[in-house]
Parts: sequence; C-alpha cells; structure tokens
Amino acid sequence: MRDPRIAFFDVDETLVAAKSMLSFWNFWQHESGAGKPGRPAPIPLERLLELPREEANRAYYRYFAGVRRTELLAAGRRWYRAARDTDAVFLPETLDRLRLHQRQGFRIVLVSGSLRACVDPIAEAVGADRVLCTEQAVTRDGVLTGGLIRAMIGSAKARAVAEVLDAWNADAGNCYAYGDHPSDLPMLRAVGHPVVVGQHRQHSELATIALTEGWPTLPAAPAGDRRPVAAVRAGHR
Repeated sequence: MRDPRIAFFDVDETLVAAKSMLSFWNFWQHESGAGKPGRPAPIPLERLLELPREEANRAYYRYFAGVRRTELLAAGRRWYRAARDTDAVFLPETLDRLRLHQRQGFRIVLVSGSLRACVDPIAEAVGADRVLCTEQAVTRDGVLTGGLIRAMIGSAKARAVAEVLDAWNADAGNCYAYGDHPSDLPMLRAVGHPVVVGQHRQHSELATIALTEGWPTLPAAPAGDRRPVAAVRAGHR
C-alpha cells in the first residue's frame, strides 16, 4: 500500500487572512454582553500583541474561564458564518495549494494555536482530514477553566506533526508544511517540503531562513485580491 502523504497548514495568516483569535474575541465581546463570562477582558487585547506569542496565547485563553465549552463552539460557528458572509476568508494562493494537494491525494491537516471553536468550521469548509489546535481545559460539567490541555504553538506543532506522521505511517520526507511566522519553524523543519507564506517584512528571521534554505514561498495576497468564500465552497471537493 502506498504511504500516505500529508500537507500540514498553519491557519492564521497562512490559510486565512485574519488572526482568528482576535477576530473571534471581537465577535464574542459583541455577542456576550456585559456581565457574562469572557467579558471584560482582564488584559486589553492590544497589550497581548506586545507579549511573546506563547505568553499571549495562554493569557488569551484565560479570558474564557467560566464559559461552557458547547457555548463557545456554537459561537465559533456563528463567527465563521458572519466572517464568510462579510469578508473573503481565505488567502487564495494557499487555498489553491491546498486544493492541489487534495487532488494529488494528500491528507490535509490544519495545525493552529487558535481555538477549536474557530478552527473546526474552517477545517470543514476546506475539507481537512484532521485538526491539531490548542485544546482548552474543561471541568466535568463542561465549563472552561481558562487553562489549557495543550497549547499548539512552537515546538508543540512539531511534536503534533510527528504524532500524526507516526499514526498514519507517513514518510516526513514526502510531506509538506505551510507557515507564516517564526513560531512555525519547528513544524516547517519537521517535513521534507516546508513552504513559507507571506512577505515577512516583520519576520526577517523567517525570510532569512527561507532564503538560506531555498524554501519556496507563497504570497499573502492583499485584501482586494482575495477570492470570495463562495468560490471556496464551490471548489470544495
């Protein structure tokens, strides 16, 4: 039997144009109203952008302590529908590459530090085979604690990729990975075909490594060039 081939995709600013965690937080604040769990934020979101990415991720998830997991998942689907109907969600160059991999028989895995509430509807839209994302800790009663079971960022992405390669008996040398940020480097280095997305003026480390290693790059198209999500749905396999 032929060994499976896998294409791993980071999500935010690699497959989709937005930072899904920030976009979802704005949506959640608007929906939740004062006095409900998840509001007000203990730290302004603007402050999060100044923190190291792993620290910012953990601080972000503390915002949802006391929220029922089912409520957050349902809000994620409403968030995606709203984004789908009012914006062009996907970066066309990366989406085209994902579709090419699907036609070639690759399995598609989304690997993201974002929350399952955001990543699951995106995965369904593109027909991904598996989601590896940050998993929030929950009580026996289904209430989020604000803690994490696993933060899917940095070296955790590489470990998760290795687990999937082992579970599916796949050769890393035949697999692809796509990322846009230096924190994606462990994942990119875990496969035989890393691809960098974006121009990376703000991430010179990633641009330098891509150039030195001879890794291919994909553009992150400007907003006016992004295709409507209707085209994504029409292209669904």
